[in-house]
Amino acid sequence: MLQTPRRARQVAALSLVFGAVLLAGAATGAWGDPSDLPPRPAADAARAVGGGLPGDPAGSALSEQQAEHLLGANGDRWGAYYSAQEYAEFSQGLDGRYLGVGLSVGRGEDGVTEVSQVAPGGPAAAAGIAAGDRLLRVGQDQADHLPVTEVVARLRGQGDERRAGSEVTLEVRRGEGDVRELRLRRALLDSQQVAAEHLDGGVLRIAVRAFTSGVTDRVRAALRAPHAGVVLDLRGNSGGLVDEAAGTAGVFLDGGPVGSYQERGETRELTAPRGGDQRTPLVVLVDGGTMSAAELLAGALQDRSRAVVVGARTFGKGTVQRPSRLADGAVLEMTVGRYFTPAGRSPEGTGLAPDVPAAGGEDADALALRVLAGLGTRA
Repeated sequence: MLQTPRRARQVAALSLVFGAVLLAGAATGAWGDPSDLPPRPAADAARAVGGGLPGDPAGSALSEQQAEHLLGANGDRWGAYYSAQEYAEFSQGLDGRYLGVGLSVGRGEDGVTEVSQVAPGGPAAAAGIAAGDRLLRVGQDQADHLPVTEVVARLRGQGDERRAGSEVTLEVRRGEGDVRELRLRRALLDSQQVAAEHLDGGVLRIAVRAFTSGVTDRVRAALRAPHAGVVLDLRGNSGGLVDEAAGTAGVFLDGGPVGSYQERGETRELTAPRGGDQRTPLVVLVDGGTMSAAELLAGALQDRSRAVVVGARTFGKGTVQRPSRLADGAVLEMTVGRYFTPAGRSPEGTGLAPDVPAAGGEDADALALRVLAGLGTRA
């Protein structure tokens, strides 16, 4: 019966994302559309994971079964066990890099497997693959006959293929054109977690998919463009590096509290760096996929009266996990505490309510622009 609890926890921690380990600032976990693009990080985890289990500084050699038993006995809903390889790959993703060919795939109602996104500068883009191309074959197998998750796994590589320079063979077709066979070499690619676009009225929309390494700098760079108001879109953001979330808060705050977390009875404060823009009207968009460190950021801007939060109630993940390295290189993450917004609210279990909720079926993007217009624009 091992597989069921392990898979349940990993789907939660890797596919639905959550958790915050705030000490060293790295994160593990993933979620997102079927893609070999970087999965959206979930649980925040420390870069340095030495020391073994709490109370066992020498490190323990636990089997997978023993680790699952320990998590179950403690009632740890979000604890998880990772092999050394799994943990290394997830941590790499949080460093803003991922191994792949740089494309996302989706499957329509007609069962056809299509390319939905191509990362600029990646192997797929270099080979001329474009969004809308049909993916016919991966390796020796027809893509339409495989689960989308299996297509993604083969794109990213398995076993000895999990290295830069390994090859994957694809067959693609654009429209009614000829079938092309392509041999792509997997590469370490930079994740694209921040996207900015200019809307009417001088509004700058900045979408942050996850808080991987370097996101704060990318948000700050996006704000150098002329703008009269900002929509910070955190919908579907599954969290990630808490120091990056706090840093992003600092882009819009002139120092002060971002939140705090409790670990084994001790409270630690999170603060924003000084010098942020406190004048530009700001709306933060959230939904049920806004999680963990993203909830912390939204809650901080809300509590500090810096932004109007628009959309739907957030996911509700506010616990802290500490990763411990086991003797065989595997990692066991265990819940050790909670984090809180500056006003002392915890999103755990309930999420954070928006200031302006989007009614069922209402266009949240349009609502955000109306709210921003009501705030006025910077002179």
